[in-house]
Formats: sequence, structure tokens, C-alpha cells
Amino acid sequence: MIKFSKEQLKIPEMSRPVYLVTVGESEFRRAFPHKRTEELCVDAMQMAAELIDMSPAELKRYIHTCYYGHFADHFGDQLLGESVIHDRLGLDPLGNIGVKTGGATGGSTMWEAVKAVASGYSDCALALGWERMDEVPTDEGNHLISCAADKDWETPLGHIYTGYYAVMAQKYWQVFGKSEDSFRRTMAEIAVKNHGYACYNPFAQAPMKITVEDVLKSPVVAYPLRALDCCLMSVGASCCIVADEKTARKMTDKPLRIYVGAGSHTLRPADRRDMDIPLLPNETPSQYKDLGERFPGGDRYPGFTGFLAARMAAYYAYGMAGVTDPCEDLDMVELHDAFTISDIQTYEDIGIRPYGEGRDYVESGDCYHTNPNTGKPGRLPANLSGGLIGCMHAVGATGLMQISECALHIWNKHAEIHGDPKRWKAYGKKKPKDWQDLTVRNCKRTLAISHAGVGSHVTATILVDPDHLLKKSGKKKKKASSKRKGGKK
Repeated sequence: MIKFSKEQLKIPEMSRPVYLVTVGESEFRRAFPHKRTEELCVDAMQMAAELIDMSPAELKRYIHTCYYGHFADHFGDQLLGESVIHDRLGLDPLGNIGVKTGGATGGSTMWEAVKAVASGYSDCALALGWERMDEVPTDEGNHLISCAADKDWETPLGHIYTGYYAVMAQKYWQVFGKSEDSFRRTMAEIAVKNHGYACYNPFAQAPMKITVEDVLKSPVVAYPLRALDCCLMSVGASCCIVADEKTARKMTDKPLRIYVGAGSHTLRPADRRDMDIPLLPNETPSQYKDLGERFPGGDRYPGFTGFLAARMAAYYAYGMAGVTDPCEDLDMVELHDAFTISDIQTYEDIGIRPYGEGRDYVESGDCYHTNPNTGKPGRLPANLSGGLIGCMHAVGATGLMQISECALHIWNKHAEIHGDPKRWKAYGKKKPKDWQDLTVRNCKRTLAISHAGVGSHVTATILVDPDHLLKKSGKKKKKASSKRKGGKK
């Protein structure tokens, strides 16, 4: 059984505050035969500069170190791709390094950039990520991605990530979904929502107006997961600039405080040791004392149904930012919906719903921009970008795209960027006549989850309007509890 020491559960402290200054994205597509990777990275940097009324040359003057997220060298047939991009962006001879943590690469890249500024090594750092997934067929791309799995333990389950998640989906469906058809429909509603939101995002790869029946009739990839339950293979780039307060306020009049927590867990999902559920600030031991009685088989944690890495990333990030209840303290989230089932699992790992009750986040309407049950604003809207299912999953860029989308809501620039007719035209797309402004009004605090594999690496990035910082409770804040969850002792 995993047991934590007091030292391991220490909430991370930064030597000085770190601020998000600006963000940028390229368009995302399945293929860009007419654009090189470095051009997409330039597009992201160009947007980041324009957002704070600078030229790219002016923006680059502030950058001291660079962190690049690029998951799979195989796709572009280029080792040290970060060095190539660094050169093409005209940032030599500044120090740079590549980051690779699977699907969490974008979030991990931001984690490294934030630590560079927090430590004082740099006053301003660039976090930029991309992926080139269009130079190989889809089946080969799936094979290459699956090579990030543990070849001894995960690969025999199916050798593509849909296969790995299908096993978890079956287990979750059996235990917490109680094998009900209604649970499978709830999963499908996530795909409908996220593809639908992508219709109002000019950056997005897969805008679709579909129904639950469309999802349930789409081809089976690995049962019970169907084609429309799965994330996209994408090409594109995203970037974020972080700085210390003095530098940030030279660059913009509205920088955002940023906190990043990170966790990890074994690649061996069938061999995860039973342990106590680490509690988040909004949870109590009594919540889980009868978990095994309410959901037979659900008292083995984390087993096949949860991601310990996500729980630990949220625990650290919530402690850093002072979050005591994500549904009360946060205004919107961007979650790593690689598959509809992983989206539901994450709701529970980060405390939006207790373990076993993730489906309620969807069925209650809380996760929508506008609650379909009440017609009122959703309590905690999720994946308004379209997420990985509707917008993109250009792996190295994904976590940074999520952070970018979160920031635009706090800056109240979401409609300005997503509704700009010139942007739609530049991307060769027609702005929908029924285009909707999905801005979350009075958005003050957001969360982005970047997730790898079957939970091998996860980062939780919280952005906060500096005028709306949360008070930290210090020693009064709950530790990741060692209280037993019920079931076997």
C-alpha cells in the first residue's frame, strides 16, 4: 500500500509569484500539407504578441529561457525538434530544453517554465508545444502513441490507447455505472457537447452538431468506446509566456497568477496497489466509508477506475492557490477528455464530484455553458473549446491550448478571439450564422488538466485574476488524508 510522508504532502511553495502574460494558438487540423511545423509555431507566437499589442520581435526581447513540448519524435522524423523550432523562432542562443511526458507534455512544459521563473533563474520564460501527426497514417500514429505505454503490462491489453481505456470503461461502467444503458448515453452526451462547442471555435478541428444516437451508432474502436468517444489526432501549436510580477506588468496591464501542481502514477494499471483515497479539501472520510456497499467493487482505489496522478496534481495545485471547493472557487475548467470515459473519471479525481458519482456532473447540467435542464448558466462549464474531442489533441500543444482557452475567459477576450470574422476567413472557414458567444461571464479562476497515458503524468494549472486571489488556509488546510475509505482493512 502506498503511504505518504508529511514531507511528500507538503504544498509546494514558490520563491516568488509567477504570472501568465499572454497566450497564442495556431489553427488545428488533421493535416497541414501546406504548412511546416515552424510556421504553426510562428502563428502561435504571433497571436501571443498581438494579444498584448506587441510585435513578435518586441515580445522576444523579454524571453530568457524556453521550454518546448513535443511528444513524439517519430511523427516528424526529427530528433531534437525543440532545437529546430528554437532556431526558426530566432531565439538562439537562449537556453532551451525539450519536455516529453506523453499526453501531459503541454502541461508539463508549463510546469517547467513556471518553476524557472519562480526560482529566479528567469524573469520571463516561453512555454511552447506542438505536434506533427499528419505524416503517418492514423493506424501507424496510434501505434506510435501507444509506444509510450509499458510494453510489458499495458501493451498486451490492446496496443492502442483506445484499447487501454476500453478496459477501464468496462470496469467503470460495471462498478459505478451499474451496467446501465443510461450511463453509456451519459458518456455520449460528453461527445455531443464537446463537438458542439467546437462549432464556435475557429481554431477547432472537428466541429460537429451531432446527437447521442450518432455517437452510439459510430464505429466501435474498442468496446464500449466508439469513434465519436475518442479524441482527435491533430497538428498545431500553442504557447504561453510567464514572468515574474515586475516583468509581467511591464508587458501587460492584466497578467494572471498561475499555479501548477503535478502528479504521476505507474504505467501498470492492472497492478496498482490498493491504498487509502487521498482526500481533497472539499472531501471528508465519511464520504467513502460505505463506498464498497454503494458500489460493489468500488472500494479498491485507484484500481482501474481512477487516476491517482490527477488527484495528487489537484491536491498540490488546490493547496497552492487556496482552492477549497472546485465547484465554488472555480468558474470554468478545461479537462483532458481523451475519451468520454476519462473525462468522467477526471471529474472525480479532481473533486468536482465524489468518487462513483461523476456522471452527475453531466446529467445535472453543471458542465454546460448553459444548463440544458434549467436554461441558466452552468455551475462549472467544462471544455468550452471543444476539448480534445472537438478542438484538437496535437499532443505537445494540448495542455497549453487548454491554458490559453482558460486565460481568454478571465481576460474577457474569448468572444473577441473566437468571434473575429477575419480569423475564420484566414483559416478558410465560414463563421456559423448561429455562432454563440461562450464566454463565461465574470470569470475569475480556472483550471486546466493535462493528462498522459492511463494516468502516468498529470498536471493541474490554475489561473487566477490577481484581484480575486483566494485566501490560503495554511496549516488548517486538510492534508491528503490517511483515513481509511471503508471496505477491507
